[in-house]
Amino acid sequence: MEKLSLKAALGATAYPGRGILIGRSQDGKKAVAAYFIMGRSVNSRNRIFVEDGEGIRTQAFDESKMTDPTLIIYAPVRVLGNKTIVTNGDQTDTIYEMMDKQQTFEQSLRTRRFEPDSPNFTPRISGIMHIEDGNYNFAMSILKRAEDNLDSCNRYTFAYENPAKGEGRFIHTYMGDGDPLPSFVGEPTRVEISGDIDEFTDAAWGSLDADNKVSLFTRFIDIESGKYESRIVNKNK
Repeated sequence: MEKLSLKAALGATAYPGRGILIGRSQDGKKAVAAYFIMGRSVNSRNRIFVEDGEGIRTQAFDESKMTDPTLIIYAPVRVLGNKTIVTNGDQTDTIYEMMDKQQTFEQSLRTRRFEPDSPNFTPRISGIMHIEDGNYNFAMSILKRAEDNLDSCNRYTFAYENPAKGEGRFIHTYMGDGDPLPSFVGEPTRVEISGDIDEFTDAAWGSLDADNKVSLFTRFIDIESGKYESRIVNKNK
């Protein structure tokens, strides 16, 4: 698979929906994660990311404009010991709670399906980063409706052991704008990762469509110590 620049990958479509990028820094010392949300409706655009413990949650920017919190308000990022969970919905909590009971990432997601937002049936995308004793690996998942079959859920997991320096994988909910919105297809895209957290954050935010982007979260985790730095960028201020 061809490795794309961050700009080419994130800017490939005006509406990728929600996206997760996980990989390794250019110097090999940091585990890298990014999560962004976009919006077409007033309700979807009326959001910001805020810190919540070691993770983040979505929050209404203007409470008076929030019409329906369903599928809109959730915790995209949570930390369980040496594991960092990143998802596009409340399955973050499912993964956290079930892995805390010694279930696996895949077992946890067996209890969930795509989102019930007809006619789009938005895929649930998830990622898990595991850092232990200087070793780093990650996995990504997508749960999507089978084509033309509401009763069938297709489940895909992609696991990456000892990821390469300066490289990540990018998965998102939609292949582009449309009605209904077309779900992501294929394996997570190979993406170049360069620079420190601020350079990476600026590049990611600048690559997203200016009209539709809402919020971005990034995190660099030191693979040896487990210490991390995070950034949040919100369009609403």
